[in-house]
Amino acid sequence: MTSTGPSMNGSTTARRAVLISGASIAGPALAYWLHRSGFAVTVVEKAGALRDGGYPIDIRGTATEVVRRMGILSRLRDAHIDSRRCTFLDADGGEIASVSPSAVAGGVEGQDLEVRRGDLASALHAVVRDDVEFLFDDSIAILDQSERGVDITFRSGRRRTFDLVVGADGIHSPTRESLFGPEEQFHRYLGHCFAIFTMPNTFGLSHEVMLWNTPGKAAALYAVGNNHELHAFLNFHRPKPPFGVLRDPDAQRELVARTFAGAGWEVPGMVKAMCDADDLFFDMAGQIRMPRWSSGRVALVGDAAYAPSFLTGQGSSLALAGAYLLAHSLATHQDHTAAFAAYERDARGFVAMNQALVDNGGSTLFPTTARALEQRDTRLRALVTLPSAPARPAYTSLTLPEFATRPMP
Repeated sequence: MTSTGPSMNGSTTARRAVLISGASIAGPALAYWLHRSGFAVTVVEKAGALRDGGYPIDIRGTATEVVRRMGILSRLRDAHIDSRRCTFLDADGGEIASVSPSAVAGGVEGQDLEVRRGDLASALHAVVRDDVEFLFDDSIAILDQSERGVDITFRSGRRRTFDLVVGADGIHSPTRESLFGPEEQFHRYLGHCFAIFTMPNTFGLSHEVMLWNTPGKAAALYAVGNNHELHAFLNFHRPKPPFGVLRDPDAQRELVARTFAGAGWEVPGMVKAMCDADDLFFDMAGQIRMPRWSSGRVALVGDAAYAPSFLTGQGSSLALAGAYLLAHSLATHQDHTAAFAAYERDARGFVAMNQALVDNGGSTLFPTTARALEQRDTRLRALVTLPSAPARPAYTSLTLPEFATRPMP
């Protein structure tokens, strides 16, 4: 177990102690705001260190204001990928349309940010690492609530007691499962599976995306800059969720390879690269929908509570906004029950708007029938001559409350 940051000692025990499980996006963001509000914060992360690199993610609307208030907006602007075009291809690799990414995503050019996931995680970690305790290469093994707090036994064998615990451990959250039961009862499957990995940039692509489609299948090559590496993406429709392969990389590779057998364009080479990749990430497109996000002294934030799916492009933005609102509620209410209730009241409408994007056109990038694909292509050709659409209300409808924080050192 690797520990960084301040340890729990006599100078911090008077403050409310919070354990956050997960050091990706929602976890460090929440840690930042809780520390600024006077909490003693520990973050536990099962990985041995921060995960660098990673696929591109978006920061839009309300989330942009969150990172501005955190003082990391300029750093993220420097890391902005600045994709300049998205080219859609037919089954044979012929061009259908080439449009600006914002025309497709509904974002605002010059305001929205697109960065590697690891760049955002590093920026968040950098602003809290000296003030918050990080326990890497460890995780929660046993969580036991009582009237006085939450007793935690870590996988390393270490035992600690915290006033509150927050699960920020992703769509497949172990914290959520330990409190509320199996994921299947909260997982809304959206009919797609996907594989993401890196491969050599032998195509000369730069600051662009190329997206190939046939009904029910899609393949994309994403060049985040001028480097020698591409993010590759294989997406396919599947009526029922393949929960059985989620923990079996060999089964994932076999499923993807079988699904894309005989596909055109550059897909055969992508499948081969996937089979050789050491960074394959496979998952299902799905949402987490829960009637409540807390139980006793434990709450959930980000994907663990309300994953919107990659089809919305809002996972990271919801994580940042949700972390801010949860911290605000805990800073405002001494009683955790009242705080968690306020957090849900303030965030649920924003979450619902973003999750609804998949029902309002957010998933049309991947048509599953020939007719739907033809209709999508017709709309794309029209976009070439139209200005970018305004930002979607779901991105910007939330007004962040202000709360007093301790002065920065």
